Amino acid sequence: MSRFKRAGQDSLAGFMEKKTESTISSGQLNAARKSGQLDLSGRGLREVPQDVYRLNIDTPEEAHHNLSFGASDRWWEQTDLTKLLLSSNQLTQLSDDIRLLPLLTTLDLHDNQLSSLPSALGELQELQQLRLSHNQITSLPVEVCTLKNLCGINLQQNQLETLPDELGQLENLTQLDLSNNHLEGLPSSLGRLRCLQKLNLCHNKLRCLPACLAQLTNVKLLDCSNNQLTDIPASLSKMLALEQLYLRHNKLRFFPKLPAPALKELYLGNNHIEQLGTEQLTCLTAISLLELRDNKIKILPEQITLLSTLTRLDLTNNNITNLPVSLSLLPNLTVLLLEGNPLRGIRRDLLTKGTSELLKYLRGRIKEDRDRADEGQMAMTLPSQATVNVHNITTLKSLVYSLKQASHIPDELFDVAADQSVTTVNFSKNQLTTIPTRLVELIPSLSDINLGFNRLTCCGPDVCKLLQLMHIDLRNNQLRDLPSEMKNLTKLCSIILNYNRFNSFPEVLYQIVSLETVLLGNNQVDEVDPHRLIKLVHLSTLDLSNNDLLNIPPELGLCASLRCLSLEGNPFRTPRAAIVAKGTDAVLEYLRSRLPT
Repeated sequence: MSRFKRAGQDSLAGFMEKKTESTISSGQLNAARKSGQLDLSGRGLREVPQDVYRLNIDTPEEAHHNLSFGASDRWWEQTDLTKLLLSSNQLTQLSDDIRLLPLLTTLDLHDNQLSSLPSALGELQELQQLRLSHNQITSLPVEVCTLKNLCGINLQQNQLETLPDELGQLENLTQLDLSNNHLEGLPSSLGRLRCLQKLNLCHNKLRCLPACLAQLTNVKLLDCSNNQLTDIPASLSKMLALEQLYLRHNKLRFFPKLPAPALKELYLGNNHIEQLGTEQLTCLTAISLLELRDNKIKILPEQITLLSTLTRLDLTNNNITNLPVSLSLLPNLTVLLLEGNPLRGIRRDLLTKGTSELLKYLRGRIKEDRDRADEGQMAMTLPSQATVNVHNITTLKSLVYSLKQASHIPDELFDVAADQSVTTVNFSKNQLTTIPTRLVELIPSLSDINLGFNRLTCCGPDVCKLLQLMHIDLRNNQLRDLPSEMKNLTKLCSIILNYNRFNSFPEVLYQIVSLETVLLGNNQVDEVDPHRLIKLVHLSTLDLSNNDLLNIPPELGLCASLRCLSLEGNPFRTPRAAIVAKGTDAVLEYLRSRLPT
């Protein structure tokens, strides 16, 4: 129906009661009529002005006084409202008049004081995004479950204890966030959400996971952290698309058997796991990251070496006394965390030198005669008296020239590496002042580079040409900035910049959306931009410890992907040290509580 017809024959005239006084200018309303979008976030609103609900019905005030409209002012040609943002206000209720905006596709009500929702929401059949986080909602109206076009619903940080059985009717839902509620169970209809890709159930009161989760064959991320789970059903292995599974802070005593073919990241920290079963380990055929910190593991079985795709293994704070030396043969392992274990036979200072040195030590303990044979058959001495391990280069695809105190890397090393598809380079603990220019010869294959513990003052543009790069370690140098060309590294997952001379968060990092880990501790960083950090949707680990941060912006608490945030050793007053000591979840929750209302 056209606007002109609506003006002359208002079929919804019954809703025209006495209007609440609007706090919105006619200019804003007219702009919304043209764009189809209205942003009223952070206005201190206690109720939604009636003018907003009736935006698609009432004619503009100017139309009663001026009939000579220009092309841009033809109100009868203007668009219906499709996007309404009402976040960070003081709304305690939403009127049934919301039905007067039937073409809404996005409705954002997060960070208000809503305790209930009107059944009229069910009439917004075009709705695709519904944001309700950080309210006081105790139940979800059944009518919401009729919104067939809904793709995402965020109910984080509410007071939900149950969910309607009709939830399974939301057949196009791809994202569902139910974290930080009081849920003790889930409806069996959840298994009908076949389009779901991301399901967040963390910080609830779940004691078990329903079998219906096995039907969610498109879910890529499942977060069940901070519940009361004692067991994980084997049926989860039927979640064929599952790539990331978070089970931190539960009551698990056994390592779950999860032969999920796509599982790349498994987080099991802060449970009560005592042993790792061989059968369970061999199921993890695609695993890249395995977190087992803060458990009670005593023995690391030899079968851990079957995890050929493993790049990061976190065993911090367990009861491990011995390491299998074969651990050093894992071809892709770049991060091995072992602090807080009563290890025997390994010097404490060796653990502080980093993963590459520890793996080198373990390799040195593998059958001495085999080492001698490899040295005799596969090593050659260069004129510089540096030994090139051809076996490492040709078989492990690893180019290592570390602990040499060298000011440059010998050309002979690159000559041997030519056409060998080298994936890993370790030039750490030397005296390099510039990044070797011949690294560009490894562009097609190089994914991991360690240049830590050198004397680099700048990161040259050549590094930015390594388009396959996924991990870069630049710790303990003299860097103050990073080149803008680094934004071209679209596969970069982690960057380590600890112990440099950065006085601000490197600008280019805000533009690398693939980043998962940023370590920037022990610099002089004095501020970060949370609004830009939020756009790094994969960022799970951020280390800003021991910097010069005087203020931690509350908006940092909205970085939904963060799982590990380190802020200790900064001069800010809030959050207090006692909150920081409680860990990431406590800090993020505190920051969210400080958001303006």
